[in-house]
Amino acid sequence: MKRHLLTLLLGIAAIALHAANDSLRVSIFGDSYSTFEGYIPETHEPWYAPEGSPFCKEQNDVRKVEETWWWQVAQTMGYRIETNNSWSGSTVGYYGYRNENYQPRSFNTRVAYLGEPDIILCCCATNDSWTGEKVGEYKYANWTENDMWYFRPAMARLLSTMRQNYPTAKPYIIINSELREDIVESIVTICRHYGVDHILLHDIDKQMGHPSKAGMKAMAEQVVEALRKP
Repeated sequence: MKRHLLTLLLGIAAIALHAANDSLRVSIFGDSYSTFEGYIPETHEPWYAPEGSPFCKEQNDVRKVEETWWWQVAQTMGYRIETNNSWSGSTVGYYGYRNENYQPRSFNTRVAYLGEPDIILCCCATNDSWTGEKVGEYKYANWTENDMWYFRPAMARLLSTMRQNYPTAKPYIIINSELREDIVESIVTICRHYGVDHILLHDIDKQMGHPSKAGMKAMAEQVVEALRKP
């Protein structure tokens, strides 16, 4: 009897493992909206964290990783999370807060570390909008380091690199609500140039400028709706 039970349990485990291996792998690539302490690289600063953590924000009600938008999307769609390379305060370009150089945490610097995804969910540009970074001119090749201080060439290089590094992956650019109009227009234009889908969020409830539990749920629902489109 014990032997049969053990065989049955091993069979169930093998089926579960096979199902997991067959799941699409999704990489989360973002800023503070996509962080959660313990689920991003240790060198990256989180914004969301569990109760009792020094990173936990009293004025924001998100306390569990299961409440984040990306966790909800993965669970709803049956995806396996390949990696979450998110960093609070990160920008697409190098222009950071207080005129600081944000190259180390830039999306362009981190784009090489997304694993082997089938799908990339990239939620970016919020901090570029908030820092006052200039958009610059559209530029689709021969970028210089000086170009990376302007949003449009930095965003173009990001999508170009993403396409080159992950040719079999399906990328989506998630655009936050309440961003500057020139930032949103630039993203849409650059996504169209590279044939990358974008998801324009709307009506996202926020606390301290970041999605609340209700905002995370709305964000997840809007992303899932876009992912399910043929």
